[in-house]
Amino acid sequence: MRVTGTGHASMRIDTTAGSILCDPWVNPAYFASWFPFPDNSLLDWESLGQVDYLYVSHLHRDHFDAAHLKRYVSKKATVLLPEYPTSELEDELRELGFTSFLRTRSNEVVELDGGLKVMIQALTSPTDGPIGDSSLWVEHEGVRLLNQNDARPADLSVFAELGHVHAHLLQFSGAIWYPMVYELPNAAKIAFGKQKRERQFDRTWRYIDDLKASYVFPIAGPPCFLDDELWQFNDIHGDEGNIFPDQSVFMAEYAKVGGENGVVLLPGSVAEITTESCETTHPVPDVAEFFANKKAHLEEMRERKRPIIEAEKASWRHPEVDVLKEMKRRIEPLLDESVYLAKGVGGPVRFDLVGYDGESVESIVVDFPGKQVRPYADEKVRYRFRTERALVEQLLHSGEVDWVNSLFLSCRFSAARIGQYNEFVYAFFKCLSEERLQYAEGWYAEQKPDAEDIKLGDWIVQRRCPHLKADLTRFGVIEGEQLTCQLHGWRFDLPSGRCLTSVGHEIRARRAGTPAPATTE
Repeated sequence: MRVTGTGHASMRIDTTAGSILCDPWVNPAYFASWFPFPDNSLLDWESLGQVDYLYVSHLHRDHFDAAHLKRYVSKKATVLLPEYPTSELEDELRELGFTSFLRTRSNEVVELDGGLKVMIQALTSPTDGPIGDSSLWVEHEGVRLLNQNDARPADLSVFAELGHVHAHLLQFSGAIWYPMVYELPNAAKIAFGKQKRERQFDRTWRYIDDLKASYVFPIAGPPCFLDDELWQFNDIHGDEGNIFPDQSVFMAEYAKVGGENGVVLLPGSVAEITTESCETTHPVPDVAEFFANKKAHLEEMRERKRPIIEAEKASWRHPEVDVLKEMKRRIEPLLDESVYLAKGVGGPVRFDLVGYDGESVESIVVDFPGKQVRPYADEKVRYRFRTERALVEQLLHSGEVDWVNSLFLSCRFSAARIGQYNEFVYAFFKCLSEERLQYAEGWYAEQKPDAEDIKLGDWIVQRRCPHLKADLTRFGVIEGEQLTCQLHGWRFDLPSGRCLTSVGHEIRARRAGTPAPATTE
């Protein structure tokens, strides 16, 4: 099996039975904030796009690059489609000209022509990507590969049961706006960032240890930030709280925990994988030296991509859009229908929109209890976002149904909150369509309490994390009276059962040796 690195989470998998192109991303994403690093725009995409199969793991814009897919990827390719609850991914790909689709069933192996076997595991909670994330398992002639990319499955046993995996490709770096955009003292940002960076690596080590593949490939990040306004987010400033470490940092940290089987793929790197070996060639003489000169590479990219960024910025303003009126028209019908998400948010969310002059501000409230969008009335709010008015004009002009997969991931905003993280705020703003909202409401309605208990240290706790049902026998770590689920880093106070990361999500817990509370029918 040959794996050609094509940047970020993208790769081309070649076997004698066929080729698969995965998640090709080249053009800037999220309001021209994210770019692939190392740069992959100079690869021979005319050739790379001539494949038998296309796999797009999910609709995040650093995986689903519509312009690139339309121009470079063969429309004769059969799309390997994850089993998602909505048809959005298929609909988007059909609009680009793809007509052949293989609709897989989650966790079921499909044998294609020539003995090529694939399996896609689809994750479908409202917090998994844009209503869905997935992993791709491939086998041919005894060589097995798992492209986990961004996905965070509760465990990898379904893949391990299919036989020893030889190549495990997974995310290790950050792909979020926290804590950088929050209005916090710098020392607090550094502390929170350092904590998140450590959690990212801890989760990665757990996945690697679970699967025990022959070779581990760090992929799916980090992006780079070439706009001058976002330059500080690149991990080149000696900031120990930066959440975007690159592959060279991964290799150094992996070595500290005994990892000796890591393989870096640059755009253009080729790994020849057998059941016994992995031989890799690179487009540069020295990979370590390439990353040692990262700042210079980024500075060159910044100058080369500057016209692209400026052109995108020039397209955002739509003064003809009445923002308050359009937000009312788009959002109020969804507020009327929302039960679980509205209750979960539990209060008004304020948007401060900075005008073209950089000074004037219009404040608009999405009032979840009141089921309305209205001007801010000087009331206290727990959640506040501040961004350019032009960005929201563009969201409304384009009919964007997912403000998380656009505005929030752009990091072109600041945020403040009173109290804990609230997942329902972001779940709602990624569900600004009837189809998405109804799915999310139904998903939350179907969640059942976990009845099984386990012993962790000196505590008896429910087996499944109240957040997204991760198995706490595998991901739970107790320090003092706090439990941390390392899958997503959520923390719980065990004596009270209170979630310390977000509202709701209480955990059932008691000290070992104390009787379980009586249950009532």
